[in-house]
Amino acid sequence: MTMRPAAAKGSAAVLLVLLAFAASGLVAFKAVTDGAARRKLPGSSIIYIPSGKFLKFAAFGYRGLAADLIYLWAIQYYTTPTIDDRFDHLDHVFAIINELDPRYQDPYEVGAMIAVDGAREVLAGPRDLSRGRGRGDYARSLIQAAFAILDRGAANNPDQWVYPFNAGHIALMTLKDYPLAERYFERCMKIPGAPEFVERLRANAIFKKGDLRTSWETWLDIYRRAPDERTKKIASNHLYNVKAAIDGGALEEAAAKYRDRYGRWPSDLGTLARTGFVAEVPKDFDGRDYVYDEATGKVKTVISPWRR
Repeated sequence: MTMRPAAAKGSAAVLLVLLAFAASGLVAFKAVTDGAARRKLPGSSIIYIPSGKFLKFAAFGYRGLAADLIYLWAIQYYTTPTIDDRFDHLDHVFAIINELDPRYQDPYEVGAMIAVDGAREVLAGPRDLSRGRGRGDYARSLIQAAFAILDRGAANNPDQWVYPFNAGHIALMTLKDYPLAERYFERCMKIPGAPEFVERLRANAIFKKGDLRTSWETWLDIYRRAPDERTKKIASNHLYNVKAAIDGGALEEAAAKYRDRYGRWPSDLGTLARTGFVAEVPKDFDGRDYVYDEATGKVKTVISPWRR
C-alpha cells in the first residue's frame, strides 16, 4: 500500500518522537559529555543509542524511514566543522543505519567517504581534533572505520562490487597498504558485473607491493587476453615498466658487486657480462638497450613507459 504524503509526514513526526523518547534516558546519562558546540545540532543524542537492533523495535516497523532520517541527520552532523569530536562515533552511527536497513546502499559509500575525509582533516587541519590521542593514530582509526563500513556493505550486499572496490581504492591510494588493496580488488573481481579495469588495479597493487614476478605474469595474462587495443597498450606499458624494474634491479645489484670487488663502478653494462657478473645484458620490453650511469651505477629505460 502506498503511503500518502500527509500520512508519511505524520509517520515521520511520530517516529522522531519515538526515537527521541527511546534515547532520552541515555541523553540524560550523557548530558555532561554533550558539549556546547554539539547542542547547536539537535539530534546528536543518537550516538548514544546502543545499536540499530534497539531502534528496530522503537521504529515500530518503519525501519527504512528511521534509516533515512538518521542518514540525513548524519550528513548534516559530519559536515558541521564546529563539532570537534564529531568523528568519534562515526562507525557506530553508520552501523545503526546499516542495521536498520542493510540494503540501503548510499550510507555505506558516504559513510566511508566521510571517514576518509575526516582522516585527512585530522592530519592536515589547523586544529588538532585528536585531543591528545595523536593525529596519526586518530586518522588511522578513521580509515579503519571506513573499511568497517564498507565491509558491512559487502557482507549485507554480496552482489554489489562497489564496496570491495572502494575499500581497495582506499587501501591503494590512501593507506598505501598494497597487499590489502590486492585482496580487496581480487574479492571485487569475483562479483558479477565488476568492471574489467579492477583486474588491472589488482595487478598494479601487486607491482607496488614488490612482487615483480607475479606482477609480470599478471600483466602478461591481461596483455594476451586484451579485448581491445587500448587495454593491450595499457598492459604493454605496465609490462615495459615491470621488466625494467626486474632488469634494472638485477643489473644494479651486479654493478654494486662489481664495485665491491674492483673499487669502482663498471664502465658499461657490457663489462658486467664480460666479467661474469651477469650471464647477458637484457634489453627493455621494446628490445632497446638500457641507459647506464657510470657515475652512480643506476640503470633506467630510454623512455618512460607512459610516453611510449
